[in-house]
Amino acid sequence: MSEILVKKVSTNKELNAFINFPFQLYKGNAFWVPPLKFDERNTLRKDKNPAFEYCEAEYWLAYRDKRVVGRIAGIINHKEHERWNTKLVRFGWIDFVDDPEVSRNLIETASVWGRDKGMTGLHGPLGFTDMDPEGMLFEGFDQISSLSAIYNFPYYNDHMELLGFRKATDWVQFEINIPAEIPEKVERMSRIVMQKYNLRLLKPQKAKEIIPYAAKMFTMYNEAFHDIYGFSALTEKQMDYYTKQYFGFIRPEFVSMIIDSKDDVVGFGITMPSLSLALQKADGSLFPFGFLHLWRAMRKNDTIHMYLIGVRPDYQGKGVLALIYHELNVTCIKTGFKLARTHPQLEENFKAISIWKNYDSRINIRRRCWIR
Repeated sequence: MSEILVKKVSTNKELNAFINFPFQLYKGNAFWVPPLKFDERNTLRKDKNPAFEYCEAEYWLAYRDKRVVGRIAGIINHKEHERWNTKLVRFGWIDFVDDPEVSRNLIETASVWGRDKGMTGLHGPLGFTDMDPEGMLFEGFDQISSLSAIYNFPYYNDHMELLGFRKATDWVQFEINIPAEIPEKVERMSRIVMQKYNLRLLKPQKAKEIIPYAAKMFTMYNEAFHDIYGFSALTEKQMDYYTKQYFGFIRPEFVSMIIDSKDDVVGFGITMPSLSLALQKADGSLFPFGFLHLWRAMRKNDTIHMYLIGVRPDYQGKGVLALIYHELNVTCIKTGFKLARTHPQLEENFKAISIWKNYDSRINIRRRCWIR
């Protein structure tokens, strides 16, 4: 068998090959959801992604006989190192054919790069921030993925173990049957919490009505996720970047924001109708007809995805999370949604996942962060 060549991505043509490789690897797979190519490109470009204010990154492609057989990104997040007192390279955007030589060459290339910069280990898959897809799929290979999550074949994890990696942490995702009526315990708790803490629900009619609260929401996000594995706080530029990314096309009725007497955000939930099937039809492109599939999915759907949910630390454990889910549940009942899927949640984040015991729910996906 011919030798594996790993080459650093240095041209637009090579970046295109880096972005397009999964489209070749997962072609015909019913569970893989292609990302939007323009979104991937903006995330990976140093002149577009504000995370490069405090991150370094390189991307590599693995070739055999001039054919791409793998890819990997190496990321050094300096804010993460300051926060956690570590020197770990993040590896992400990792995909490879089922050949241990390919995965070994990719990992060792990222490892040598990091070692030359004073790093002492690797962990991943991780992106630049927690807003990027993270966690290698470990269980749930027969479950459809989502826009904000990673899909990979089962053999990926075997390769990681062969390469000497061990579990750093796991994320779990839940699938919930949306009840026709709000659970009595959640209903009662919501009323008590609203009255006890003098809170109100922001009820926007248009997406632009949420914008004035976006900066407050992301500031609160920094506080709420401060102790989450590998977290690094978002900068003002990143907050602006994600505000444009999220709030440009959301349906306001699927956003829940809890406001206190000082007009500050103490809890929020951002959800959207599932775009998974629409993205498969669009095949990663908005044009010429991809945007039509997404537009239809936003308006005719029976499945909701919970993308970003948080509660300010001083309100955690006080029922605000139940209040957020109560309001989203009300919206789902009104709009006819039958099924909800959560964003990955750390398995040890018991405050966040304990709410699901009040619903007809199950863990349907598990993702793993590997470390070496």
